[in-house]
Amino acid sequence: MKTLPENFTSRMKTMLGAQYDGFIAEYDKPPVRGLRANLLKVSPDKLREICPFELESADTLEEGFVLRSQVQSIGTHPYHMAGLFYMQEPSAMAAIEAVEAAPGMKILDLCAAPGGKSGGIAARMGGEGLLVSNEIVPNRAKTLAFTMERLGVCNAVVTSAHPDALCSALAEYFDRVVVDAPCSGEGMFRKDDTAIAEWSPEHVTACAQRQQAILESAYTALAPGGKLIYSTCTFSPEENEETVEALAKAHPDMTVEFTHRLYPHTCKGEGHFIARLAKAGEGGAAQRNMKLEPCKDKEYLAFVRETFDEPPKGEAYRLKDGRIIMLRTPLPEGLASIRMLSAGVYVGDVQRGRFIPAHSLFMAEHGGKYRNTLSLPADSPEMDAYLRGNTVPADTDMKGYAAVLADGYPVGFGKAVEGTMKNHLPKGLRKV
Repeated sequence: MKTLPENFTSRMKTMLGAQYDGFIAEYDKPPVRGLRANLLKVSPDKLREICPFELESADTLEEGFVLRSQVQSIGTHPYHMAGLFYMQEPSAMAAIEAVEAAPGMKILDLCAAPGGKSGGIAARMGGEGLLVSNEIVPNRAKTLAFTMERLGVCNAVVTSAHPDALCSALAEYFDRVVVDAPCSGEGMFRKDDTAIAEWSPEHVTACAQRQQAILESAYTALAPGGKLIYSTCTFSPEENEETVEALAKAHPDMTVEFTHRLYPHTCKGEGHFIARLAKAGEGGAAQRNMKLEPCKDKEYLAFVRETFDEPPKGEAYRLKDGRIIMLRTPLPEGLASIRMLSAGVYVGDVQRGRFIPAHSLFMAEHGGKYRNTLSLPADSPEMDAYLRGNTVPADTDMKGYAAVLADGYPVGFGKAVEGTMKNHLPKGLRKV
């Protein structure tokens, strides 16, 4: 049995009553691991069919699964590298369902790193609309940007800004605002001893105060008629119901639609809290489109003609730093004052008269059809060699850039030269 804080167990006894014994017994069991099928790339049924890991359905999300056995090095499996799934704690998936995301919406995920909920929301948006995924901590924001790249998201902007600044710049703009708030992490006690060591009643109080401040920012960004989804991985009422009630009391136009608690003894997971609030009224504030320079570089246009039989969907723009991005929908002008790590799909750069494509282009679900592809079995020596950064054989008739596929799913790209596929997988992503 884990040694849990006495103040925590005393409170849970009071909260749960007769259910407490079932709750505390879960701490003698191993934590639950789960993964979510990435709907941008694969259906749940197809993932279950091809996945070499033993899966069972999660009870929190249709595309969610629970791993039935321990799997080693899952992060370097070709299907993970291809973005077919995202490792996610099963009870945390319930927040994705609560968003009710749909194509064409404008959605803000205010505390988005490492990207699990943003990725699930993006998948349900199907590449249409705008998702702004924010993380205030720069290093975590980089992780968020990498996650969105691997999952192939084309309609997201990753920002690193204080919630006040971002929400003020985009006031009353979003149909949905998601706040997966920093919390005391009581739902992580079974799998994270650090969370236990850092817990205290004072920490709970400090988290609640910070959460209320974040929700005030979120309220600013939410359009009339929109919905705010709040979630934590903790059990304290101060961080959950009381925080939500404080927001509704401060803003009479906010109505609590529901609150939902998940515990390790009531779901296949570690525990979560979800609430959804609706804002009265209708019609959000309009934003002008951000002024961007359309990309007319002949090198890029030639690359598209040579690389695709059907070009990617979206418009290409050249940023001030020289990067070329591709967008399906215009960006709101309010983002011009916000630090953006990525927007849409990072296509590549023109350097010394040549276009150099980016890894993210080949990972993106952009709707284009590649002229050259090299499809390798996921369990083949050639795929292992590619993921380690080595060259692999290619058809002698193939020339130029090509998508490299694992069982038909892109994991990166290379350049075919005289029967050899030169490896362009970024060094930081290679197996060691």
